[in-house]
Amino acid sequence: MSDENQDAGLLPDTETQARLLAPGLALAGCVQAYLWRDTTRARRLSPAQRGSWFPATTFCGMSWSLQGEGWEVNERGELQPLAGRSLLVGPRSRPVLYRSGPEGGQAFFVALNSDALLALTGLDIAPLLDRCLDMDALLGPDWQALNQRMLACREAAQCQQVLEDFLRPRWRAHCAAQGLSFPYRDWAQNIALRVAASEGGRSLRQMERRFKRWTGRSQRELRQMQRSEAAFQKMRQAVAQGQLVWSELALDAGYADQAHLCREVKRVTGFSPEELRRRILGEEAFWAYRIWV
Repeated sequence: MSDENQDAGLLPDTETQARLLAPGLALAGCVQAYLWRDTTRARRLSPAQRGSWFPATTFCGMSWSLQGEGWEVNERGELQPLAGRSLLVGPRSRPVLYRSGPEGGQAFFVALNSDALLALTGLDIAPLLDRCLDMDALLGPDWQALNQRMLACREAAQCQQVLEDFLRPRWRAHCAAQGLSFPYRDWAQNIALRVAASEGGRSLRQMERRFKRWTGRSQRELRQMQRSEAAFQKMRQAVAQGQLVWSELALDAGYADQAHLCREVKRVTGFSPEELRRRILGEEAFWAYRIWV
């Protein structure tokens, strides 16, 4: 992993914006959340402060760069150009770092359940694992028209409205066809039940292949990711209450012991639990962690 200079990455005095927006109820089971990032008013940000760290995740995503340039930072610290301004992002098996240009930028992100992306686009999820692709090249004319409308937006609420107006009728039609009339209480469990129902009389291996086609991950991997996210949330609560004890948090989050927690957090985020806690609290590039948990 690239190890950014700690001092250069501290929270800036200048204005940056990061917001988490909840989807409308009509998109329950489809959209997890929206993220808005705006650094156009923030000047003199260091390269580290212009970074955006994201953990490994079961979710798929779409993003639109409304203003500014962006790159993915590889493990050697090299900048790799993004595929376009409208991107489709598959599930991630490892953490990833992006960086915006010195002029600042605006970007809107949506986190989607992977089976919902499959339902909306027809794309198998497994080949999308750890990939970031140009949506215009991957999807049809209706999605390309959506991308143009999204790139013309200039604020988070407008982006959300345009996207939800596009997704709502498509998701409603899918739910009606599948007989889904309620929000998913436990997404991974719901997927497992649907796979089992659709694969009646078939082997466990066939069911596992179907599960991976829908989600890009195995059931075991999904459970690990859910446990990690729960641990992040408990960490923030414990820090706020001044009661953070890593050994107790590990057991409370379902890990065998503190060493188990450390290994899994390092795999998902690239950092030890204590280093991650420090960076979330004090470094600009961890804005997504701060607003998500």
